[in-house]
Amino acid sequence: MKAFVVHRYGKKNDLQLTDVPEPHIQEDDVLVQVHAAAINLLDAKIKNGEFKLLLPYKIPFVLGHDVAGVVIKVGAKVSRFTIGDEVYARPADHRVGTFAEFISINEKDVAMKPRNLTMEEAASIPLVGLTAWQVLVEKAQLKKGQKVFIQAGSGGVGTFAIQLAKHLGATVATTTSTANAAWVKSLGADVVVDYKKEDFEAVLKDYDVVLNSQDESILKKSLRVLKSGGKLLSISGPPDPAFAQDSKAGWFLKCVFKLISARVRQQAKQLNVSYSFSFMKANGTQLEQITRLIEAGVIRPVVDKVFPFEATNEAMAYVETGRAKGKVVIKMK
Repeated sequence: MKAFVVHRYGKKNDLQLTDVPEPHIQEDDVLVQVHAAAINLLDAKIKNGEFKLLLPYKIPFVLGHDVAGVVIKVGAKVSRFTIGDEVYARPADHRVGTFAEFISINEKDVAMKPRNLTMEEAASIPLVGLTAWQVLVEKAQLKKGQKVFIQAGSGGVGTFAIQLAKHLGATVATTTSTANAAWVKSLGADVVVDYKKEDFEAVLKDYDVVLNSQDESILKKSLRVLKSGGKLLSISGPPDPAFAQDSKAGWFLKCVFKLISARVRQQAKQLNVSYSFSFMKANGTQLEQITRLIEAGVIRPVVDKVFPFEATNEAMAYVETGRAKGKVVIKMK
């Protein structure tokens, strides 16, 4: 089958379109014919070698974390899906590889595709949807009447998280450019800070939750918009000791994560707020809950551009510019 493969880490190294063997399925797996896959900033960071400590993939490997497609084969113990089902998923770490014609995925990580979405729209959802769900619902336990600051409101995670937070009854603040201000308000943002003209730290005060997706300088400023007892959850690092424990990291990584997060954890302690790192996990059950929200019209996908499969490297380059509004998708069929 055709697949885009990482042969060498580095920003200057494109993915290589290569013939690779069709994946085998285990007894709990479904084999999915890929109709569409989305590109995430995570894909670029993995390709560039920025996640080698967290995700030490052995080169060469097929990249890609979002998929929508059709089940064409099921393992002997699969009970939730049958051949012909239209599904979507974020495959588990170390089993990624959606930039290909086929992918084998454990059925527990898969959900039926929302009936009201195209394959391209469905492929845009899993990683950002699960990221927002696990931060806002699972970890922050965001409640009606609380205030949440979601950075980069026009990005993939931001566009989904704004809609989810609004559904949960929160007051939502975000950052974006002037050109996108009205648009993110239409998604549900109550307070929009133009990052080119204003310092969000001077505008936002006494927030309950921050979803941080930016660099460490923005993270440190974000701690100051929280009220006492507030929570900052970061999807861009640095990893902390709790994450190391949860991910069953070895002693070396535990030491590294403790060291690189020490400064921000100390600053959070001084401000009487909490800091935690969140790295989303594949979860078909949560994806089913997201499906229900989408089919009910509560959340809508935001797709900026769709590229043909052959232009996967061009799509990756576009994502790395940081200018995408929502998600970038590659179409297989």
